[in-house]
Amino acid sequence: MTTQFIAIAEAAAADGQITAEGLLALRREGWGDGIITRGEAEALFALNSALRTRSNEWVDFFVEAIGEFVLNGTEPRLQCSEEEAAWLIEQVDSDGEVESMAELEALVRILERAENTPDRLKNYVLGEVERAVLSGTGPTRCGGALSATHITSAECRLIRRTIFASGGHGPAAVTRQDAEMLFRLKDATLAEENAVEWDDLFVDGVANYLKGFMLPHAQLSHERRRELEAFVADNEANVGRFMGRALREVPRVANHFGKVFGRKKPEGTDFAALAAKGEAIDDFEKEWLDRMIDANGEVDALDRKLLARLAEED
Repeated sequence: MTTQFIAIAEAAAADGQITAEGLLALRREGWGDGIITRGEAEALFALNSALRTRSNEWVDFFVEAIGEFVLNGTEPRLQCSEEEAAWLIEQVDSDGEVESMAELEALVRILERAENTPDRLKNYVLGEVERAVLSGTGPTRCGGALSATHITSAECRLIRRTIFASGGHGPAAVTRQDAEMLFRLKDATLAEENAVEWDDLFVDGVANYLKGFMLPHAQLSHERRRELEAFVADNEANVGRFMGRALREVPRVANHFGKVFGRKKPEGTDFAALAAKGEAIDDFEKEWLDRMIDANGEVDALDRKLLARLAEED
């Protein structure tokens, strides 16, 4: 029940802490009806802001509950609408910045779970991850810590999850927006002792953008997904009637099927050709790469590693 859930959250917020019993009560009330409502989600954000300390158990619950509301609160599932994206950003940014690792983890996890999200949310999450890597401090949810002086192993994991998220700019692929973030992080931390994983992450990520490919319709928009689901729902009965009539008129229908569908096997997507085209670095990508390398006024060690990788793969 929403009323009881909110009462538990408000009591914990007043205390500035959530006990194991209180967390269990929130789980029971939150999942009792199988959904998280907007009122419940807003109560969780208020509680998260009020907590003096945030345990891993709390972060796990917060991430799970907020993701459930954003991605499954309305149809279609695993999609985030413009309205939901605006609400999420407003909640996280109510004080001008991501309040805690719980909120940052919720943002990244939503991108990972989603089939697609609005560009506004993609850009926001990418910007918050960049800000967290450059200026954040404190422990992360899955071990390690954020550092404001260098790129840590935990931050490398956070970056990798973000740029390869299914609901990000490119599902399982690095896009120009992602690659430009990698260059900015590289230029900002050249003099620092970054984690050993950082070099490979930078080179792999930028090379993926330059030499990879992504299908133009790899992600369905929220609106298109709703249209398709509505079409299927409205036409299930019509399809059944059509097939029944077809079976009664087999000779004539079979002839029409031959004319409509033909005997020639339809041509499918030539993935090999798309991959080959993606492997080639075009003039736009060359100009882009030159701009990125020239941004800090030198060809640094990581730039040279990237150029060597690209030369090897040609």
